[in-house]
Amino acid sequence: MYSYLALYLRDPISVPVYSWRGEDAGQVVLPDVFRVPVRKDLIRRVYLSEFTAKLQPKGRDPMAGKRTSARSLGAHHGVSRVPRIRNSMRAALVNMTRGGRLAHPPRVEKKIHERVNKKERILGTMSALAATSMPDFVRARGHIFNTEYLPVIVESDVEEKVTTVKQALELLDKLGLSPDIVRAKEKTRWRAGKGKMRGRRYKKPKSILFIVEDHRSPFARAVKGLPGTDIVTPESLNVLVLAPGGEPGRLTLITSNALKALGEKYKVI
Repeated sequence: MYSYLALYLRDPISVPVYSWRGEDAGQVVLPDVFRVPVRKDLIRRVYLSEFTAKLQPKGRDPMAGKRTSARSLGAHHGVSRVPRIRNSMRAALVNMTRGGRLAHPPRVEKKIHERVNKKERILGTMSALAATSMPDFVRARGHIFNTEYLPVIVESDVEEKVTTVKQALELLDKLGLSPDIVRAKEKTRWRAGKGKMRGRRYKKPKSILFIVEDHRSPFARAVKGLPGTDIVTPESLNVLVLAPGGEPGRLTLITSNALKALGEKYKVI
């Protein structure tokens, strides 16, 4: 429980619950975490921290470009005083020569991870989660949907009863989320530049985030191949999937058991 948050911007939020057939199955009150203020500055800071934590430090061999016998001839030889290989008089070693060292090479000890405090990270995650219930933030990210209430809540038996991609697409169509899948598919494009040769051939927009109880359930396996989707559990939830690029408002579908787990994990008093 996190007692440092006492300010709610909204009244308790009630949203409909849908069955695995896409039919109305009642109402549920969202946990208090969906009522916290949306701090875009804090979300951006936590996103950069989690993104840079995944970067692998890289550097150069300290002796790269320096394995040569080149030495400067000094003055009064009619040539510049850059290091030269004696037999051929070819310049070497310095950074403007062919095969020479780099002037300022990348170093392994460079600090690339932006660290944040634990409470900042928790509050940033809670703030990004709250933004998923605000249609204005979701539309600002470019998502397309035909539902009035967000996030979309479905009963937990969907994880076992929806087992194929066809069934999953039919359910998303009934819930009004299928237009975003179409948007992600149509806007998938080839990357410009040499990244195409380095395992990053396509640029794929983000579509629906599925928060489920078991990421290996039949439903999770059915939707994981849909364009732009991400599947996470309440335990692995983070700002990287809640606010891709540091922009809050991800279109989200949550199962009822996962919603309860989120309420217990981010309980605010």
